[in-house]
Amino acid sequence: MLKIDLRSDTVTRPSKGMLKAMFNSPVGDDVWGDDPTVIKLEELAAERFGTEKALFCVSGTQANQIALMSHLSPGDEVICHPYAHIYNYEGGGIAANAHASVTFTGDARGIMHPKGVLGCIKADDVHYPKSRVLALENTSNKGGGTCYELEEIEALRAVASKHRLTFHLDGARLFNALVAKNQNESDYGTAFDSISICLSKGLGAPVGSVLLGSEEFIHHSRRVRKRIGGGWRQAGLLAGAAIYALENNVDRLAEDHTAAKEMAEFLGQQSWVKNVVAPETNILIFGLSEDMNQEKFIGTLATKGIGISQMGPEKCRMVFHLDVTAADLLEVKSVLAVL
Repeated sequence: MLKIDLRSDTVTRPSKGMLKAMFNSPVGDDVWGDDPTVIKLEELAAERFGTEKALFCVSGTQANQIALMSHLSPGDEVICHPYAHIYNYEGGGIAANAHASVTFTGDARGIMHPKGVLGCIKADDVHYPKSRVLALENTSNKGGGTCYELEEIEALRAVASKHRLTFHLDGARLFNALVAKNQNESDYGTAFDSISICLSKGLGAPVGSVLLGSEEFIHHSRRVRKRIGGGWRQAGLLAGAAIYALENNVDRLAEDHTAAKEMAEFLGQQSWVKNVVAPETNILIFGLSEDMNQEKFIGTLATKGIGISQMGPEKCRMVFHLDVTAADLLEVKSVLAVL
């Protein structure tokens, strides 16, 4: 069993305060539209981002896939980064669920730029798929928790508007970006046509994401959610945890960012570390020297009760979250120092 779990921020467990909030949450039946705590969560999320409506979903993957199924028709195309979660880690859902194709652009940090997007937009020709959705991911998971500047988002929004592309945000860790960049939720609600936000990562809720957008979009998305078996019953227990997370666990994300930076500095001093991607948020990616086997390295740490993950060759990953204490960090460093 792992004592210190840095594999992901999805491994967090509800705190005592969150468990109490869950226990005290009134419930109904969300399929009938009368679970009061789900209604409260959706209203809270929409209000914070300045969107018309929100929809509580099982996961970030479900929220993203519902959005893409709502926005796309068979034969359409999504423009995204090659690191994008919607492409790499959602079970081929773009093809399987929306029957659409994908084209890629972006830099090594997981960030897309207007010039690259313009190069992806297809001519209106029967030989080509129809460019329909521009999808960003903020923060970029595979990019190492990197964030967009608001000016970059506005520039991409201008491209999307000019070329009639729907602008979707996979904001699984959006609150990490908001805290790191001191940005406002309402700016995102204005910029994007749809936003998915995970509540079960750094915010610490056990389950769930919210999908944000216009009233018309959310009405259709609710139908799609039902169609794929995503209807909730007494979901207020989980919505109560999500509300607690939004009200209590946002500002503390800065602590996870600090922990990632401290660990990056430590790793940069180790002879067996080839490179460290400077973290912007709570994700730390680093590569090992040529004489170190990545799989063996991760396995060795696991035998010592420390869990980390990988994002491909030369990409070991540590993710910092609310269940990682200062004492845990010291213990990880002590283990790494003698490898």
